[in-house]
Order: sequence, then C-alpha cells, then structure tokens
Amino acid sequence: MKNEIEHNALLSDTDLLNQVRRLTADERQATARLLAALGELEVRRLYLGEGCSSLFTYCTQVLHLSEHAAYLRIEAARAARKWPELLDLLADGAIHLTAIGLLAPHLTADNHERVLTAARHRTKREIEELVASLRPLPPVPSSVRKLSAQKSAATIAVPVTTLVREPTHGRTMSVATDVETARPEPKSRKHVVEVKPLAPERYKVQFTVSRETHERLREAQDLLWRCTPDGDIGAIFERALSVLLTELRKTRHAAVDRPRATSLTGRTGRYVGAAVKRAVWERDQGRCAFVGAAGRCTERGFLEYHHLVPHAEGGATTAENLELRCRAHNAYEAERWFGVSEEDLARESRAAYSVQTWLDDRARDRVDLLRRAAN
Repeated sequence: MKNEIEHNALLSDTDLLNQVRRLTADERQATARLLAALGELEVRRLYLGEGCSSLFTYCTQVLHLSEHAAYLRIEAARAARKWPELLDLLADGAIHLTAIGLLAPHLTADNHERVLTAARHRTKREIEELVASLRPLPPVPSSVRKLSAQKSAATIAVPVTTLVREPTHGRTMSVATDVETARPEPKSRKHVVEVKPLAPERYKVQFTVSRETHERLREAQDLLWRCTPDGDIGAIFERALSVLLTELRKTRHAAVDRPRATSLTGRTGRYVGAAVKRAVWERDQGRCAFVGAAGRCTERGFLEYHHLVPHAEGGATTAENLELRCRAHNAYEAERWFGVSEEDLARESRAAYSVQTWLDDRARDRVDLLRRAAN
C-alpha cells in the first residue's frame, strides 16, 4: 500500500481522477459479488462448519467485518436473493448499500420495480423520504421534557454499545452505534439535531435547548395563546422560522418587499449593491454557480459573491460580472486565476473597506436619484 501511495503521487490530475473512478467501480462490483456469495453461503449454512452459529457471527469473527458492516451486508444479501436486480443496481452505482437496507423491508412484488426506479442515484435523506411515502407514520405530538442535569448540560453523539437485532434468528447482539449520551461537550461542538421524515411532507425535528431558550418558548406560548391555544411548539417554530428567514433574506441578498430603483451597472468599487445582490441571487437560485466536469455544484451554504473578472484585474461589481460561489469554489477560482494557493491568498476583511465604500456608494445613489427626479 505504501507503494500505491507513492504511485498515486506521481499521477497527473486526469489520471488520478480516472483511477478513483475505476477503483470505485471495482469496489461496487466486488461488493455485489460478495452479497451474492453471502446469500448462497447462508442458504447452504456453511457457517456452521466453520464453527459459527450464524452468518452474522461468521462475518464478524471470521471475515472480521464490523458489526454494522456485517449487518448491512447480510440484510442486503437477503434482499438480493429475493430481488436479484438489486445486485445489478449496486454494481452500476445506481443504488448504495444503505439504500438497500432502508428499502428492503418495504419492497413487494407489486412495487419493487417502481420503488427501485425512484431510488436510483438518491442520497440517504432522499431514500428516507421515499420510505416515509411507502410507510407514513403519524405526526409526533409536541412535547417539552426536562433532561437530567448532566445530560442537559451537554448532549453529543458518541460511540457506545447498544443492543440491536442480529440479522439471523432474530437474536440481539451488542453493537457499537452512534447514540446520544451524556458527556462533557467541547465548546466548539454543536448540539446534535435530528431531522427525520415521518410521512410525505411531514418531518420530525428533535433538538436540545438551554433553560433561557425554554423560558423564551414558554413566553411565546403565552403571547400566542389567541393564535395557538394549544401552545403547539411546531406552529410556534414555523412562525419564528418565517420571521428569521425574512430577516436573513433581507440582510444576505437584499430580498425586500419594496426594493429601491437602483442601477445594476456602473459600480467600480467592491461593494455589492442591493439591486445587484437581488439579481445575482435570483439568477443563480441561491446556489453555487460553479460548473465542473461532473456538473454544477450543489452547495447552498457559505455562498459568496464572486467576480468572474477579479476586481484586482479591473472587473466591475455588476450583475453580469458576479456569480454566486461557495467558499471552496471561490478560493479555487482565485487560485486558478492568480496561480496561488488558498493559504497564500490574503482575504480582505470587510472592515478594511466596507464602511467608507458603503458611504460613497450611498452618496452616488442619492445623486443618481436626484438627477433622475430633476429630469
């Protein structure tokens, strides 16, 4: 393997990309063949002759797979015995092991073709939504409960041993999984937030709040008793989120109800005017507009306004010369343009130019408005 690392270091960018694609395809093919073999091994009960009481024990003690990896592959192997087309989909990369594990309990002779077609190239979250449409769950009632003092102080996900059902004979085995447990949390870590689809267009949201936030929630319930007599936390959350999004859209990309009439061209400074922000954000649909060899970037967070022709090279701050970029692709294009790495780029702080430039631009806006009003 050390030689393999040294070999990859000598590959060109194109050859390395091709290498990764080829190895990924080989891994999928190998996994599909492994599932087919495991299914046949279980039918013949060959694990008994190896001194194991179940296929799960054989996978963990003889093949040295982790408990989670063994469980996932055994469930997928059993599903493939019933629906052989799963192996072809897995080998082609149209579906992944996690998707098979989520979908297998819900596949029937009537729906398996439709469901597997809908599951092609879907993420785990999208598969969970598909499962929710196959087996809708009732809404979770709103509730607030106090956690223990130790757990309420910090709740994070850490590996602990818990009981899960072994895929053979329905027995239970201890398996290391990620669950919430009480443990001192570093200040840099965030609280775990769980969002799971229950049914089409219905989601379960679960998170932990501080005492101060709980008191604010109670106050909001009291103030909204005319609108929500039952104090439904979900309704309060929706109202609060609507207000927050309105404010964020206003500050982030100048989405206001009555925008001022300002020009989209003529900017020479770095300051991005409100009208330009609105135009760029609407055109790029609030998503990174970088298009690579595999398609357009899907990132919607950490977005920045990127000059196609850099400002340092005379590029104007106009809607035509601006596009949305995620932070990674913004730095990547700067590296390609200037030939320096991201670590060598000196990112100007907002305070270095924003205040005076903002005042100058506002003054020019007022002059433009007075001229148009005079004419």
